[in-house]
Formats: sequence, structure tokens, C-alpha cells
Amino acid sequence: MRYTNIIFDLDGTLLDTIQDLTDAVNYVLSMYQYPTYSILQIQSFVGNGIRKLMERAVPQGEENAQFESIYEAFRSYYTEHCKIATKPYDGIVELLTKLREEGCSLAVVSNKNDAAVKALCADFFSEEIQIAIGQSETTKKKPAPDTVYNAMQEMPQGNTLYVGDSEVDKMTADNAGLDCVLVSWGFRERQQLCDMNPVAVIDAPLELLNLI
Repeated sequence: MRYTNIIFDLDGTLLDTIQDLTDAVNYVLSMYQYPTYSILQIQSFVGNGIRKLMERAVPQGEENAQFESIYEAFRSYYTEHCKIATKPYDGIVELLTKLREEGCSLAVVSNKNDAAVKALCADFFSEEIQIAIGQSETTKKKPAPDTVYNAMQEMPQGNTLYVGDSEVDKMTADNAGLDCVLVSWGFRERQQLCDMNPVAVIDAPLELLNLI
């Protein structure tokens, strides 16, 4: 096997979270009588954590005098409503199961807050993924490699592959010195992904098996 350890991004890679994210952003913006966004617009905002998402969504971003209260309202609302439409992409659970059967060690690193990452992985992938690490006050968010390094410390020795769906993921893999595979079913257009020159761009989860 080329890779015995596989580290996955979460949103846009394993879980389809965009509807819940869009609904939460628009709910809070409507509370403050600000314009709302389409799913495609929100897709272009994600990848750097929820604070950056709200900086991009709120008019004037952090310069807005109401920003902190809007951000806190979003964080609270999304925490309570993050699993209404969220689900694994088709074929993901089958992929993770097959990877475990092949003897791979699996982990998730994400720019969501650490508690949410652990809760979502426990809810959706409790049998497949035991290492789940998100952003915290003591760990820099991606594209810094910190969460990747923390995951690797919990994994056995071996070659590690990083799998994600965005430019943040490619930068994270590069910063950690890892090969990267990008998936086309997430939050970026396929050509954007190809332009980043990953090891491969895959269009269906089970295609990853051909690369390990």
C-alpha cells in the first residue's frame, strides 16, 4: 500500500454540510436585516472556519459594529441546527469501511471547532473514525499544519495521505509535507481543483481505493 494513514477534511469532503451552513447564515443575517445568500455564494465563503465565513457574509465584516454579536448568534444557532440536512456524501461510509478493512488508520481534521468535529464524527462515523480534531484556542487552523501533525501523532507510523476539497486543504497538505487528493463533489469547481496540481482529483469516493 502506498498510504497506510489517511487524513480527511470534513465539510465538503466527508459531510455535505452546505445546506445547514447556508440556512444558519441566512437566519442570523435576516435577524439583523442584512441581505442573505445562495448556497453557491456560501460555498465560496467556506474553508477557513466559521469566523472567516461570517467575516465574508456580514457587510463590512469585522469592521461592522455588530459583527461580534452576529458571529455569536450564528455560532449558537448553527451549533443547535448543524445536523438538520447534514449527511455523508453518497459512498463515503462504504469508502471508510473498505479503508478500515484494508488496514488503514483514518483521521479527520477540520476548521470547525473541536467539539463540533468530534460530535459530528461520533454521530456519522463512530465505527470508522476515532481520531477527529478541530480548531481550538491552542491550535492554529488550517492551512497551518498543526491539526494534521496532531492527528499524525495519534496514528501509527506509515505514509500519510491528505484528502480534501479546497485550496485550503491543498495548502494544508503542502505545509505538512503530505501528498494530497482533492474531491470534486465538495465546495469547489473541478477545474479549480485540477489547477492546484494535487496527486489526483477524484469524482466518486470509491476512486480513492485505486490510489492507496
